[in-house]
Amino acid sequence: MSRFLIIPQIDALDESLKLAEKYGFGFEYNDFFIPDIMDDKRLTDEIIARYKGHELPDYCTMHGAFFDVLIFSDDRKIREISEQRIQTSLNTAREMGVRGVVFHTNYTPCLTADFYVNHWIERNEKFWRKIACEYSDIEIYMENMFDSSPYMLCELAKRLSDIKNFGVCLDYAHAVIFGSDINGWVKTLAPYVKHMHINDNDLKNDLHLAAGDGKIDWKHFKENFERYLSASKSVLIETSAIEKQQRSAEFLSKMGIL
Repeated sequence: MSRFLIIPQIDALDESLKLAEKYGFGFEYNDFFIPDIMDDKRLTDEIIARYKGHELPDYCTMHGAFFDVLIFSDDRKIREISEQRIQTSLNTAREMGVRGVVFHTNYTPCLTADFYVNHWIERNEKFWRKIACEYSDIEIYMENMFDSSPYMLCELAKRLSDIKNFGVCLDYAHAVIFGSDINGWVKTLAPYVKHMHINDNDLKNDLHLAAGDGKIDWKHFKENFERYLSASKSVLIETSAIEKQQRSAEFLSKMGIL
């Protein structure tokens, strides 16, 4: 059974903890992917200490660095700084004691030439195989962002299927907006999905609305979730405002999803 998560608000942590306790939610920390925080060890340590000063949920994940992170770049220096960002994220994850960390595919979907696609797959396979072994105590989840097709992410996950701590984070809202057939996304990636992100939108823009406040077909989502995706370890209700998280929880409960 999947564990549902919310994004905690460090400046209103008591409220986040109350909501988590009410519904049995875990946390997915979104504090540590901001570049200025990643570059400030003192501030990072301060945030970690503020969280650890409370009794936190027993199941937590974290969003890793993704701004301009291109480990498949032809520019060696860009690859090097991208790897540094990812290692910083994973080291912070160890300090926070989280189960898994989410990273983005970060490829440009308008580039569809075979050499670009193959280049992305090959470099990602090599990189994540190495990193996953170095951080074998942490689950690594690769999330679709602007991806117009599940093909590349599926191929990467298939090649890394022998790596037990690597899997897919299916962002259902991203797939609805940037993809085409949502059923195709779900069926293609289902064998590799270990984590999910859900929220609502207008089917055009990534608005991170509360579940039920937009146009996503949640009855259809429930069918897909129960048939193909219920084995995923965790599902983040990816909206930041506590009030939206509360509304999402109420809506998903009424739908029988939560």
